[in-house]
Amino acid sequence: MHEPVSATAVLESPLTKQVGELLAKAGIRINGERPWDMQIKEPSVLGRIISHGSLGLGEAYMDGHWDVDQLDEFFARLLRARLDREVKPCRLILPLLRERMLNRQSRKRAWQVGEAHYDLGNDFYEAMLGPGMMYTCGYWKSAGDLDQAQEAKLELICQKLQIQPGMRLLDIGCGWGGFMAYAAEHHGAECVGVSISREQIDYARRRYADLPLEFRLQDYRDLSGQFDRIASIGMFEHVGKKNYRTFMQVAHRCLTDDGIFLLHTIGKSDSSGVTDPWIDKYIFPNGELPAISQISEAMDGLLVTEDLHNFGADYDKTLMQWHANFEAAWPKFANVLGERFFRQWRYYLLSCAGGFRARDLQLWQWTLSKHGIVGGCPRFG
Repeated sequence: MHEPVSATAVLESPLTKQVGELLAKAGIRINGERPWDMQIKEPSVLGRIISHGSLGLGEAYMDGHWDVDQLDEFFARLLRARLDREVKPCRLILPLLRERMLNRQSRKRAWQVGEAHYDLGNDFYEAMLGPGMMYTCGYWKSAGDLDQAQEAKLELICQKLQIQPGMRLLDIGCGWGGFMAYAAEHHGAECVGVSISREQIDYARRRYADLPLEFRLQDYRDLSGQFDRIASIGMFEHVGKKNYRTFMQVAHRCLTDDGIFLLHTIGKSDSSGVTDPWIDKYIFPNGELPAISQISEAMDGLLVTEDLHNFGADYDKTLMQWHANFEAAWPKFANVLGERFFRQWRYYLLSCAGGFRARDLQLWQWTLSKHGIVGGCPRFG
């Protein structure tokens, strides 16, 4: 591990004043004494941040070149002050052009995130997520712990979908099958789920073999058939804006005329923003967060918005609990995954928690229909 650089050495760096003035806008000091202050262990880290922006910041953390006691609060303060918009390295031009010109979520590329992220190992995810294996935001309104928050989220979705026994339910991006199992056991649904992760599908087929559930290793674009209800929970972040309209067309053709579709997705407030390059490289290849305007445009003429519910602040609590579980379980995985992976995963979980705490990131549930529900639908909040 790197030792902290002396305060004098850091203060004498030609970049210190520039970076220090930026961080001061967020109430963060270089080598300060507060838990969210940035501790520099390698002077070159300041140049990496200026030259490479978010990617340089994250990679330098993975390398152990800087640290902070409360990484989540560091990012909450940084993002509340909008410092991410003030450091715009030239290297961001290429990712921006790629997003605008290429379909980074094409049929061929769509499978990359399954292999790189979701196929890390079911034992690893179970240790972090808990026995329910729910890798999406919990609903903490009346919950006291993570398991309660996740079950409350599942029940909330079932209530919004108004599921009745015998209904045919499609889950686009079904993960490890937890929602489908809940909908079948508690509401009598018959479910079909698709995922691009082989590990997830194999796990779900084994675990829920006794329930009326069908799991398919399949791209959403190949879906067909009719369903009374459709849910997509935490998958839309992998669709990409060049495919939003196609996604909505798939949902439209698979939904019965009187059906209901619930879309649960992380979102961003700025439709012009580029995908964070560190997250794209190390966590979710080809991922892209949607803006409300982009979702609305994609469903134009296809679906009616019955309700839009934002409980993004709950993702902060969810991520902090996942982080606590990850830290507690780490000794089981340390020899296999190594220290750099530990710092990478810690950075991922806590930086995202800070993003939701700063309200820079959102979590939306859209309740949608084909022709509008007479009298509207129940509201939950």
